[in-house]
Parts: sequence; structure tokens; C-alpha cells
Amino acid sequence: MMNQRQAWNINLLFLLLLFGLGLATLLRPKSDFSEKENRSLAQLPQATSESVLSGSFEEKYEEYLTDQFILRDQWVGLRTLAEQLSLKREVHDVYLAEDDYLIEKHTGVFETETARMNLQFLSEFAARMTAQMGDEHVTVMLVPNAVDILREKLPPFAYPYDEEEYISRAAAGIPAAVWFDAAGVLRQHASEDIYYRTDHHWTSTGAYYVFRDWMNSRGYGQISDDEYTVETVSDGFEGTVASKLGKSVKKDSIQVYRSTLDTRYVLTYNQTDDVRSSMFLPGALETKDKYSYFFGGNYGLIEAQTKADTDRRLLVIKDSYAHCFAPLLLDWFDEVDFVDLRYFNQSLSGFMEEKEYTDILFLQNAAGFAEDTSLNRLNM
Repeated sequence: MMNQRQAWNINLLFLLLLFGLGLATLLRPKSDFSEKENRSLAQLPQATSESVLSGSFEEKYEEYLTDQFILRDQWVGLRTLAEQLSLKREVHDVYLAEDDYLIEKHTGVFETETARMNLQFLSEFAARMTAQMGDEHVTVMLVPNAVDILREKLPPFAYPYDEEEYISRAAAGIPAAVWFDAAGVLRQHASEDIYYRTDHHWTSTGAYYVFRDWMNSRGYGQISDDEYTVETVSDGFEGTVASKLGKSVKKDSIQVYRSTLDTRYVLTYNQTDDVRSSMFLPGALETKDKYSYFFGGNYGLIEAQTKADTDRRLLVIKDSYAHCFAPLLLDWFDEVDFVDLRYFNQSLSGFMEEKEYTDILFLQNAAGFAEDTSLNRLNM
């Protein structure tokens, strides 16, 4: 039996550990960004009478402590291991799926007011563009996430159908000739490596299949597989989903589909003197964020001038799913501009009037689209 002295010693040790870790967390230098998770970290919120009474301060302060807690990555990894040992197949809103896939659930993402309003914004934008340009020159493409396409790899009793239902609602609000069924294409290749195991993006292979079928169906050009070579540029990619769990798994490969046409192009970033002759950034392969090999990361505007000689000018309104899709476009348009509304500070309609595009492509992943708070600017 434990005597009173031993009990006091254990309680004292627990309190020292608890308050010691708390004090260490408060005193340690704070980080602004997690390279491991590729996201900004919560900072100490400002306390006001209004924020305290509403509860928002307490909520933000909890996020701050969670993000800044000392040895946070190690604690996250230990928690994930403990939950795995208890035979759980879902940790931190991520399915531990077959074949070493870590698949995000996106719980509740498609049920918010933002998600509902974004369907309306997109429907209005598609209708307006179709009226101006004709349905043969406008494409809306919502790319499903791995949880929707890789259902066969999910644990028993997983229920991922809210995303499929949301994409169906999106398609119902878009002119049929404008909507492109990316989900239908990807389901035909679900047994292949069309999504990363450790990251939330699709792979270049998934992007290529959708690109090929979209191009052929729209009549922009007949794409043949033998016109492309596939190069593996990295075998050591560990993406943000693995980092979220603090879990080491089999690393992903990053591949590039290179066209034999080898069309020359020049990129201008954010209308500055940042001009590049390649959309690939080899140095990124030496960093944690290897996916930024494509484009070098997120930018509000990237303008590509090419030597394709087609008399077509394409605007792509996109998120980061378009980054590995982008290189495939450059052989088929004289100009391809990429706008990410999250970082784009101009009037979209005014910008489009100046550029006189012949074609429009809206390309985002479904979960990112549902959460995007910038899409009201589609119609501004």
C-alpha cells in the first residue's frame, strides 16, 4: 500500500511537472510559423472586456496554448501513438487508412454558412461568365479530396459521403456544359497514386488524368500519354497531414509530367520585377515544404506568357491544387494567368476586363472551396 508520504511526493511531482511545463511554455520564445505543418501558429490574443465576455478570448487563448506548448510536436506524436495502441483508426480528424494513407475527414466543413454561401458565389460567377463568353469557354472544376475518392481504403464504418453530396449541390447550380466532373475521372483511377499518402493534395498523376480528359472534352487539344515523360524529383516528401499527427510514415514521391513540346514561357509574380523562366523551384525539394516545388508556394497573381501561338488566353482562378496542374497548361495557351483570391488584392472583374481572356477555368479542391472566405470577391 502507498503511504501518505509517497502520495504527497507523487502529487508534488505532478504539480511541478504541470506548472513547470506551463511556465516553460509562457517563457519560451514564441514561433510565428510551423515549418513542419506549413501553417501560421496562433499568437497571444488581446484581452478586452468584449472578447472575455463573449468567450472568444478564451477560445483563442486555448488555441494559442495548443500551438505554442513546449515540446508540442513530441506530445502530438505521443498522443497519436497512444491512440493507435488503443486500436483507434481515426486520430485528430484523420483516418489511418489502408496502404499507409493518412486521409483527412473534413468533419463539418461542408455544413457551414461559409460553405453554403460559396455555392451561391460560384453559381453567380459561372452564370455571369457563361453569358459573357459562352459555355464552351468556361469551366468549373471542384476536385474531390481523398476521403471522397479513396473510400475503399477507409476504416470500417467510415461515412465520407457529405463531400460527395456537397459537390453534387455545386454541380446542380452550374450550367451543365460548364461543369467538369473531375470526380468521375478520378474514380476511374482510384487504385493508382492519385493522392499523396501524407499530404492533402492530389498528385501530379491525378492532376494529369483530369487535365487530359478536360482538354480532350473541351476540344483545346487531343492529349496523348506518349507526349509526356514522368520524372520523379523527390522520394522524401512528408506532407502536412503526417505533420499534423506527428507520425512518421512511408514518404511520398513528387513527380512531374513533362511535355515533349517543351514550350518556352516567362512567369511574372504579383506584377513585380520577380520574373522567372520556370515554374519549378528545385531548392524547395531541400525543405520541409517540398510541394512548393510547384510555383514556389502561394501567390495572389502569377502571369505566364508562352510561345504556344494559339490565340487563346486563359485565366485560372485556383487554390494550391492547381499548382501541379499548371505546367500542363502552358503548351496550349499564349497566356495563362493564375489568381488565388485569398492573396489577390485587386478587383477581379476589373482585372479581367483589362486582360481580355478567351477562356476561364475555376479549379479548387472541394474542402478548401467550402472553407474559403474570399470567394465573395468572385463577383466584385
